[in-house]
Amino acid sequence: MESWRLLVCMVVVLSSSFIASSSTFSATPFEDDFLDCLRFNSHDSKLEVYTPNNSSYSSILQFSMYNLRFISPTTPKPQYIVVPSHESQVQTVVVCSRKHGLQVRVRSGGHDFEGLSYTSHVAFILIDIVNLRAVDVDVQENSAWVQAGATLGEVYYRIAEKSRLHGFPAGFCPTVGVGGHFSGGGYGGMMRKYGVAADHIVDARIVNANGEILNRETMGEDLFWAIRGGGAASFGVILAFKIKLVQVPPIVTVSLVDRTLDQHVMQIILKWQHIASYQVPEELFIQVYVYTVANNYDNNNTNSTRRGLQTQFQIMHLGPREELMHLMEEKLPELEIKREDCRETSWIESAVVFGGFPNTAPLDVLLDRTMQEKFAFKAKSDFVTTSISKVGLKKIFEKLLEEENVRVSLSPWGGKMNEIPDDEIAFPHRAGNMYVFEYMISWNEKEESARASQMHINWIRELYNYMSPYVSMNPRAAYLNVRDLDLGHNKANETPTYSEARIWGEKYFKGNFKKLVEVKSEVDPHNFFTNEQSIPPILTFKSMRNEGLVVIS
Repeated sequence: MESWRLLVCMVVVLSSSFIASSSTFSATPFEDDFLDCLRFNSHDSKLEVYTPNNSSYSSILQFSMYNLRFISPTTPKPQYIVVPSHESQVQTVVVCSRKHGLQVRVRSGGHDFEGLSYTSHVAFILIDIVNLRAVDVDVQENSAWVQAGATLGEVYYRIAEKSRLHGFPAGFCPTVGVGGHFSGGGYGGMMRKYGVAADHIVDARIVNANGEILNRETMGEDLFWAIRGGGAASFGVILAFKIKLVQVPPIVTVSLVDRTLDQHVMQIILKWQHIASYQVPEELFIQVYVYTVANNYDNNNTNSTRRGLQTQFQIMHLGPREELMHLMEEKLPELEIKREDCRETSWIESAVVFGGFPNTAPLDVLLDRTMQEKFAFKAKSDFVTTSISKVGLKKIFEKLLEEENVRVSLSPWGGKMNEIPDDEIAFPHRAGNMYVFEYMISWNEKEESARASQMHINWIRELYNYMSPYVSMNPRAAYLNVRDLDLGHNKANETPTYSEARIWGEKYFKGNFKKLVEVKSEVDPHNFFTNEQSIPPILTFKSMRNEGLVVIS
């Protein structure tokens, strides 16, 4: 199950102020200008700059590249990888990149599903903020400053170091980076009680296109609104978030219940749709995973297999075991959960369990930034607003059996998610959603041909089309942190019109997309921070008038 936790490492000789490495690098005059700019503006701080001429370049690039679909030789690579150790160095890279016409990509954890944090089709610099990972917890204030290069596992661990009665509502995968996860929304097992991660951001530090470090006061409330769910990469380089911690009980009960399809799973999921979001307390989170497995079907031929479906109900209850048992017996007795299926633990220990580690794993596994498994994959997301019929579920499950290594997750909404207005922050997916439906297909990139890999991608596109009668409409919504370029994207190095961008923009942001465009136009009108699905600015008065938008004063 760890593999689904994605649905879950050339230094150039410049001067004594830079870290020295290979002397084989020969820079062009253009490159000399860029490197001179870094040297001139870095003063006495040591800045790591890696180029393709050094043998360590590939390992640095691939260290936190979790989708092996983008590891091929044909994938565009950065001209430089810059690994800042101080926030001021990020300012330097932004200033020099803009001066010399280079785009920047910013990587915190490397889990971007479409690789936009470390690939581009134009000349670009990769700013890898892996070293900006401090987590400063203040239990008395119920808050923490978290640098954007930290992982969720590091955040959870550092909170638990200070208090076992504090936690934070974010995702399950411990290697996911804070910068992308928080700024895209960040849902997880406590969202029904507390909302998403972005709901608990109370301040931030960001480098803008001018190379200035801004906080909430100096960036203004519109930009602060935008980076909470709108994806910070469109507006600047996030350095850190200040988050408000939440209270967690001393006892949390977790349960992982495995069922095969012939154990009345269809009927259980049919009922789960009705109760998981609206009929159970907000302290209870019941998530469903469905995935394909190979089953032996001929006792006389052990090489004969057919695909089957395995289901796991992942349950977290913010309270003791007896409360959970009572709730499950009352609301979902069909699951036939047993007392021995339920484990009382602390909130931080539940993070280990849901992170895909064994029950006996020590807490410090949350500090491991490497993943146990990497693979090539393509993922998509949908929101379900009306329960799917038994016939519909049967058809979907039959469709899943067409391919190997398919994983689907169904995560319930409701509770606190229904109480927060769609436009409170840029993250818009609130009341009206029953659950989010994420699906992924994975394969071994090294063992399969390019044609076979494309067939897997084509199949999940077919599945997406197949799902259309069962999911949200007008718009058909999607979750930003399950990035999907199939929804539409900008052409390389071109800024789309509002109408072009709204095709995918309204899927991710619904009615908040227009305001995000207005904020972008105000803070980054020349579109320095751009990628294939970044928020576009409105460049001219004519385009504003043609699109029917209000001119920003």
